[in-house]
Amino acid sequence: MVLKYNNVYMKLLFIYNANSGKLNALFEAGHKLISPSTYKCSLCALTHNAFNENGTWKNYRTQSKMEMEFYHKDEFEATFPNVNMIYPTVLKLENQQLSTVLNSEALKELSTIEALIERLKLQV
Repeated sequence: MVLKYNNVYMKLLFIYNANSGKLNALFEAGHKLISPSTYKCSLCALTHNAFNENGTWKNYRTQSKMEMEFYHKDEFEATFPNVNMIYPTVLKLENQQLSTVLNSEALKELSTIEALIERLKLQV
């Protein structure tokens, strides 16, 4: 179900700069542990530690009234084959139109999960 806000249907799409699957998840966790400074997904670095979802993020995500969908880049490309993106990114889907909320560069500038949450709150 998509949140209806001011008679407009919208949800946020979070696209991680990683592919889906257990083997990929294992490689990503290892990369975060061994070389966090070269880890390529700033969104994942904010929302997850090496093995679990960040508690502050999980609380926000589960209590938010905003509908959210989460994709790995291969899943996003399969679902939206005609959309070209630089990952990671956060998009807004509003009345079947995609717009960028936070691009890859903006996500790199966020240093805490609280900063991400504050930016997302501006979207509602």
